[in-house]
Amino acid sequence: MVLNFRWLKLLLASSSVLLIFSSFTTPAASAQAIVSAPAEDRGLPDAPQPAQNPISPLTDSPAGSAQSGTASITGTVLDTNRDVLQGARVTVRAQSGSVIRSAQSGNDGQFAFPGLPPDVYKLTVTAPGMSTFTSADIAIQQGEARILPTVTLAVSGGSTTVTVNGNKEQLAEQQLHIALHQRIGGVIPNFYSTYDWNAPPMLAKQKFQLSLRSIFDPVSFLTVAGLAGAEQYKNVFPAYGSGIEGYGKRYGAAFANHVSSSLLSRAVYPAIFHQDPRYFYKGKGSIGSRALYAVSATVITRGDDGQWKPNYSHLLGSFSAAAISNLYYPASDRGASLVLFNGLASTGADAVANLIREFVLKQITSHVPNGVNGEP
Repeated sequence: MVLNFRWLKLLLASSSVLLIFSSFTTPAASAQAIVSAPAEDRGLPDAPQPAQNPISPLTDSPAGSAQSGTASITGTVLDTNRDVLQGARVTVRAQSGSVIRSAQSGNDGQFAFPGLPPDVYKLTVTAPGMSTFTSADIAIQQGEARILPTVTLAVSGGSTTVTVNGNKEQLAEQQLHIALHQRIGGVIPNFYSTYDWNAPPMLAKQKFQLSLRSIFDPVSFLTVAGLAGAEQYKNVFPAYGSGIEGYGKRYGAAFANHVSSSLLSRAVYPAIFHQDPRYFYKGKGSIGSRALYAVSATVITRGDDGQWKPNYSHLLGSFSAAAISNLYYPASDRGASLVLFNGLASTGADAVANLIREFVLKQITSHVPNGVNGEP
């Protein structure tokens, strides 16, 4: 393959733009609406009944209706294997130290305290045979719905047996739901950034759903159209020709690059190697340490077990997609140099995208869950 300097520079810039934008892509289509079932009509009782004081299924104190101006605190309890922990005792206290409410985590590991007045609270989580977790002060404002970072309890000393219900599917679906709402400026998808440092992993099913919806988001089609137009203007891949036919071939090649790279590096390989395809926002430390972390995330990633390991998923995905591109690029442009160039361009674009995620996107991304701010 013969490459001149201008061609290389254009292709690098064009590929970087596509890869950076596609790394922020989330689906807009097929979002599922949640519709509440209509309340059943109930007849009047034959005689006046004693007043009832309903008890919330998640708490030991009267639930009551959440009045306007109250706030809520919700969260999830896991063990160190990242399985959900059912029956953990969660207590929330006001700044005065008095007990406001207690609850037990449900079969999905989640707990909720609705109807709290604005105040500063402290959370304590205990479970038989497990260590005790005590939170820092949690200041909640009027009307705020605070989602806490995942609480992880370790097994304490002794031989106590702890029963764990591993409903990982529900946790993975919750992560998918959170991701699908994150858009830069409310327009450009940003679901491959997670701001919860202890976010539960996604299962293979959710990884494929995220990848496919990212591929077919309208922003992806517009980004690919812009790249194909730039290539047409500069007559990159002259064997494709000019006019509508030439533009169509360039668009098809650019979209094929986007599909293969996204599917392999964010779904296929992460499912095989049990790695998380998301970028975990750090948000703490010096600018230099955060920048080093962002760049290193292209070659180091978090596994589904919570451990950091080489990012096989992205590296193999990028170079596998580059190899596949030999099937549809013009014969004169195929070869090992095409694979090497496209693979390195993808890795470089991902490093740039991670820097943007770390320093820019959180402030302009909609629907970031309250109370999550990167590394604890």
